[in-house]
Amino acid sequence: MPPLSGSPLPGTPSSSAHGVAAQGSHRPGPPGNLPDGPTRFIGRGRELDALAAQVERARLVTVTGVGGVGKTRVALRLATALQDRFCDGAWLAELSSLADPALLDHTVAEALGLTDHTDRPPRAWLLEQLAERRMLLVLDGCEQVTEGCAALVQALLRRAPGLRVLAVSRRPLGVAGEQVFPLSPLSGPESAELFEDRAGSAWAGAGETERATADELCRRLDGIPLALELAAARLGALSVAQVLERLDDRFRLLAGGAPGPLPRHQTLRTAIGWTHELCTPAERLLWARLTVFAGLFDLEAAEYVCSGPELPAESLLDVLAELVARSVVVREDTALGPRYRLLDPARMYGTGWLDALADGERMRRRHRDWYMGLVTWCELDWFSPRQAEVAARIEAELPNLRLALDYSLEEKGEAHIGQYLAGTLWFHWTGCGRLAEGRYWLERALEAEADNEETRLKALWVLGHVAVLQGDPARAVGALAECRETAVRGGHTRALAYAEHRAGLLALVSDDLPRAEELLRSALGRYQQVGELNSDVLTAQAELAAAVAFQGDPAGAVALCEEVREVCAEHGERRSLAGALYVLGLAAWSDGDTVRARALLQECLAVGHAFHDLAGALLAVELLALVTVEEAADVTPGGGVEEAAVLQGAAGRLRRSVGLPLSGSRHFDAPRALCERRLRELLGARRYEECAREGARLDLAAVVARLGHVPERPAAVPGARGPVRPPETREPAASPATGAGETTG
Repeated sequence: MPPLSGSPLPGTPSSSAHGVAAQGSHRPGPPGNLPDGPTRFIGRGRELDALAAQVERARLVTVTGVGGVGKTRVALRLATALQDRFCDGAWLAELSSLADPALLDHTVAEALGLTDHTDRPPRAWLLEQLAERRMLLVLDGCEQVTEGCAALVQALLRRAPGLRVLAVSRRPLGVAGEQVFPLSPLSGPESAELFEDRAGSAWAGAGETERATADELCRRLDGIPLALELAAARLGALSVAQVLERLDDRFRLLAGGAPGPLPRHQTLRTAIGWTHELCTPAERLLWARLTVFAGLFDLEAAEYVCSGPELPAESLLDVLAELVARSVVVREDTALGPRYRLLDPARMYGTGWLDALADGERMRRRHRDWYMGLVTWCELDWFSPRQAEVAARIEAELPNLRLALDYSLEEKGEAHIGQYLAGTLWFHWTGCGRLAEGRYWLERALEAEADNEETRLKALWVLGHVAVLQGDPARAVGALAECRETAVRGGHTRALAYAEHRAGLLALVSDDLPRAEELLRSALGRYQQVGELNSDVLTAQAELAAAVAFQGDPAGAVALCEEVREVCAEHGERRSLAGALYVLGLAAWSDGDTVRARALLQECLAVGHAFHDLAGALLAVELLALVTVEEAADVTPGGGVEEAAVLQGAAGRLRRSVGLPLSGSRHFDAPRALCERRLRELLGARRYEECAREGARLDLAAVVARLGHVPERPAAVPGARGPVRPPETREPAASPATGAGETTG
């Protein structure tokens, strides 16, 4: 790494602090999501120093240049070198696969690991979350949504004084104060070094003649890294002299026989076109068909979408491997296994060939059909031990799922498929903390004209659920009422069960407990009638347990929750377990068993964190704070009571991102209110506020880490020994004891 000149960036202290998101909180150093480079980084010492100097002077720097010149590699190299200067780290948001500008805010927030469950516009909470952060944000591929990027960056820089943006785009954003850094091709020596490095074993034993020829080849390719990599990939099949001769022939043809260099963008296109000419017919066909994918894809998807009589599925891996060898496709090893990506310049070139083949419409439909099948399978697999894998798979496939949704909702006669996709992804929207984007697609799907009652009903109850979780009761009531009326009229028992279930949840958080119990029992009866057993059914039972507990039947609540735990254990279900764990933890606390309560609530918190369930995590943290008060007796600095106040502050931060109206519920809000009252009495208002402010700097990952590892699963009990009443009516079992960490029960 070349030295980076200049003093530390203004406003970027090197001390470590809380991270922006979960990804960075479990590793040393500043948080971030910067990827490792797939190949060795070569040269660019002067450019890196000059770019670093610009980043020190300006809060927005845009790296521009022709395709294939290495803009992304240089920006990421610099960001990696600078990340220690930002206490909130350096983060990458990839925008190259983004086709819908309306999803720009969602994409950036997702890259930062930020989750919001309110019904606020994504831009509003994105600005709020970054307002006090000191971080470097790399926006790659801005030319896809230039106007949207410009507006977003302008708003971010105005609201977040500690933020710096390093944009990567083929053209400037046009924002006031923007510094543009045009990236030139590699110098002669750097070009030669890159060419030799990428040629690998094919360059072994090269003599002076070959090196001189390679120097001329690098000059003809104008030092453009991607062009050099494409040429280097031909060595072995051709000598360096043959590569140069064939490129020269193509250059002369394009230039009309006139001497002189081609424009740089034409140089790259020439190198890509020459590579395309050298491909076999099968390789050219696969190249064209792969352009329908966005971002990464796996072999199975490529085999389904791109195969056919002229490209059998059993031969596709070999053809794909050749495109990887030719540096047209990049292979990346991920947690989900090997995945592939078509380079952007190669995608642009291949798209023209797909259009020339008049096969684009068929390929886009096959692409949509593959991802419709994937979503269908993942919905079924969600209720299994593979739940975490399903969550990771859908997260990784989101760019392609967006394409599938967009195609279905824009193509005539396909809107019902769009409704099906948006509804079937309920487990991702509500189960993995993607409420805002789910709301976007569900609203779009329901606005589209589709003559299919079942797909509309599913989209309606999912939208109703999303709206409940976002704290938008008006939209929830409207969607669920339409779903119920249509389901009754058409005899759709399953849809009616889901509509009643979500209406029961809304009644529960609104403290209409008799109505909640009535609706949830009715929904569970209908689920049983149609043979439904899945995560939703278990969630409904846990919600019924809460309604029963709050109405003074602790034994009934515990019995319902223990049954949920048994079924969850049998099926490997985790996401729906959180609600049952919370009610069991509340019952244990009410019974004075703080040891058991802590174990249950820590497990509940771990599930909430894993699946971005902010509401579940919030309830667990608030009740854990109350448990901590009752366990502690030490009010000295750093003691257990102060730790409870820190947890209260962390919960307050979480509440700003939770849409579910828990704070308006007398029962759900009671632990927080009781804990705050006790802490103010024990610590005094001033010290309580100081500790709460400390906690407000902790994100959810930091809270989970602070509370330690999840304990062993507590054993089942036949029932709580005392009533589960709203905590503000329950007096402490005893006064604080003398030893920190001792229980009161």
